[in-house]
Amino acid sequence: MLKLEARPEASRFMSIASPLLALAITVVLGTILFIALGKDPMRGLYVFFIEPVKSAYALSELAMKATPLLLIALGLSVCFRSNVWNIGAEGQFIVGAIFASGVAMQAGPETGRWIVVPVLLAGILGGMVWAGIVALLRDRFNASEILVSLMMVYIADMVLSYLVYGPWKDPAGYNFPQTITFLKSTQVPRLFDGSRVNLGLPIALVLVAAFWVLLFRTYAGFQLQVGGLAPAAARYAGFSSRKALWMALLLSGGMAGLAGALEAAGPLGQLTPHVPAGYGFAAIIVAFVGRLHPVGAIFSAVLMSMFYIGGELAQSRLGLPKSLTGVFQGLLLFTLLACDTLIHYRIRWKSAQPHAAKPVAAASVAATGKGA
Repeated sequence: MLKLEARPEASRFMSIASPLLALAITVVLGTILFIALGKDPMRGLYVFFIEPVKSAYALSELAMKATPLLLIALGLSVCFRSNVWNIGAEGQFIVGAIFASGVAMQAGPETGRWIVVPVLLAGILGGMVWAGIVALLRDRFNASEILVSLMMVYIADMVLSYLVYGPWKDPAGYNFPQTITFLKSTQVPRLFDGSRVNLGLPIALVLVAAFWVLLFRTYAGFQLQVGGLAPAAARYAGFSSRKALWMALLLSGGMAGLAGALEAAGPLGQLTPHVPAGYGFAAIIVAFVGRLHPVGAIFSAVLMSMFYIGGELAQSRLGLPKSLTGVFQGLLLFTLLACDTLIHYRIRWKSAQPHAAKPVAAASVAATGKGA
């Protein structure tokens, strides 16, 4: 029989191999799913894993999808390493888009390209404000940051709906719930002609390096990680748990807000009810698949963006529901959690032991021998 046996120490090999094994199992389960839906599994896997990378334009779309996921995952990695469970990055993403849109709509025909910087800074500020509310409630009233941050996602969504259906609705927009189209000067510059990839991609890559330095080469990052791994040791060393809480949440909120600003002032070019794309929730998976490491988040963000594009293509080409994207995301998360068990445990085959003679039967045999 198979048995889990505790390892003497965590396996470094399995910590790296676990995401790859989880991806392989996800592919196998996806194949079974396509067969169950009556679709050609090879065609389905081609749509999810080959179509998004087969041309320069496909790669540019992949990079555009991966950018917000990477930015949000960077902030969440800091939070989770600090043992602060921010589940509301989606709300911070929405508020960042709202703040950025508010600045973008103030631009006039004479406004120069310099306004892009205030637009992005406003997005960062919006995300930090929304995450700061979570930090305040946790700090002052010991409220669960998991519940508070999650519930604030719905509040942010309602604020967005109020604005685009009410005071910010475009009067010339044929009654559609959307703001005016932002002027060209306020939109994030694109990197290449004929591509939607914008300045957000190099910004995200620079921030990957910055977060790596923060986490692994600074005293502040050391404090954050010690506070998450060993709170008692952190208190004994004199590290401030309050400072770690605020720093982690503000950094996470700022990154989510920046992603929202890049989305509103980038490919969308206006604020609509469709700004919430689920990036804030998907980035939780990105952070864990990337092992809460800035460099690992790059690869997991690309993988998750493949799921997004594959889900859209499966809808148009295979007639499958778009919700298939969420199915693949969920499969990847659950298989990763299962495979992570092998970091601390190994699978052993243990043969069944023969049953020992029952005490009563053994006593009976002994008594019979004496009588003889």
